[in-house]
Amino acid sequence: MIEHLVENHREFLRYVERRVGDRALAEEIVQDAFVKSLTRGDEIEESAVGWFYRVLRNAVIDRQRRQAVRNRQLDAFASELEAAAEASAEATGVACACVVRLAATLKPQYAEALQELEVVGKSLADYAAAAGISTNNAAVRVFRAREALRKQVARSCGTCAEHGCLDCTCGTAKKVAPDL
Repeated sequence: MIEHLVENHREFLRYVERRVGDRALAEEIVQDAFVKSLTRGDEIEESAVGWFYRVLRNAVIDRQRRQAVRNRQLDAFASELEAAAEASAEATGVACACVVRLAATLKPQYAEALQELEVVGKSLADYAAAAGISTNNAAVRVFRAREALRKQVARSCGTCAEHGCLDCTCGTAKKVAPDL
């Protein structure tokens, strides 16, 4: 029996490759089927080659079913991620509406520092070079700007600032961002 299967290895491989479209995957399926067949060789009463083709066909079908389940799970996960991202973006928009409005009330140097570092995404060294100040001076400026903004938010928003402004009740977010 084993000799007949080994003699037909190339045909088995072509058979599986036509069905799965990937040589490496076909080799893996044929190899797994060979291993399973060795343990059940004494059960074969008919043509070993015909029996092995049925084993291969079932192995291909099982692989495709498992892949379909994985694909459905990945699609569901992707949908969950998109929904979470949309909800997060909406919450961020509401929370940031107050912060953007209040950042404009800071000293111009502080507002510019926060804009360049937090919104634009410049590095501290790049901001310092553009502002014509040392990196240490820029770090102090950014620290003070953040502290000033934190105080402004606490003053303006009160208790909702303690909770991260994600459930804003102060009304300023609605005035600044009415679409949200």
